[in-house]
Amino acid sequence: MSQEFGPQNNATPNADRDVQWERSVLERLAFESLQEQRLRRRWSIFFKLATLTLIMFAIYRFSDYTDDAAEKLGPHTALIDVSGEIESEGGASAHDVIPALNRAFSDDASVGVILRLNSPGGSPVQAGMINDEIQRLRGEYPDKPLYVVVEEICASGGYYIAAGADKIYVNKASVVGSIGVLMDGFGFTGLMGKLGVERRMMTAGENKGMMDPYSPQTSKQKAYSQAMLNEIHAQFIDVVRKGRGTRLKETPETFSGLFWVGSKAVEMGLADELGTVDSVARDVIKAENVIDYTQKEGLPERMLKKFGASLGGGAISTLLSAKRPSLH
Repeated sequence: MSQEFGPQNNATPNADRDVQWERSVLERLAFESLQEQRLRRRWSIFFKLATLTLIMFAIYRFSDYTDDAAEKLGPHTALIDVSGEIESEGGASAHDVIPALNRAFSDDASVGVILRLNSPGGSPVQAGMINDEIQRLRGEYPDKPLYVVVEEICASGGYYIAAGADKIYVNKASVVGSIGVLMDGFGFTGLMGKLGVERRMMTAGENKGMMDPYSPQTSKQKAYSQAMLNEIHAQFIDVVRKGRGTRLKETPETFSGLFWVGSKAVEMGLADELGTVDSVARDVIKAENVIDYTQKEGLPERMLKKFGASLGGGAISTLLSAKRPSLH
């Protein structure tokens, strides 16, 4: 019996040693793998930080270079582009235009400022904020003129901004005017009735759903909306009258929402003369060298857009834009 079971009892310590050895090897491999992952992660963080530091340094150096170039150039004309629809985001927003205006006016080397306008209009709030800032800066820097140069179009909200300038220069074929306000949308109640679709919406407040396209609009709600549009229109007209003064030759059509070509706009007093950025800088401001002060989109904004971070906000803005008054 002892000879039969002896070898099995002797094998047990060897088997335990083999298991312990395997466990030790596996633990060592796992530990080394974990160390390698940590090291790789640390290097990844290091390279990302190094890249970010280089980018920030490059932006800083570029900014310094721009400022140095302006100083070396000496007296110059400051140029700011206001292009596209005027809204709370983008290059034609108050958020971008106002800082550019402040930099242009506060620079001792800038002799005058040109706003190059190409806009069909947009938000009366954004246009009003820019116009207000133009008035403030003109009061603070009375010896530094601000001129608007229209290329393709300066309509509605674009003209709201332009009215604050010392003078407005246009091309003979530019589109100018459209001094009016609109608030558009769609109504599907008739179609829903034909299809037998019932709109079920609950609100707290008699007029909470007044702009809902799937619900009928009462005469009282229409009158309220129209009164609001009339009030904004009156504000627009007041800005134009104050900005243009005696140069404006009012007719019954001036504030009707119509628009005209540049040569006709000059006749009507909506614009002053024909001109371009180069001709105004050279012949009017007397500073032929032009430096662009337009606010450029920053690196963080570009990266957010690249990765789609603003997708949700953009979708909401699209849904709401048709329900807000706009100057187009």
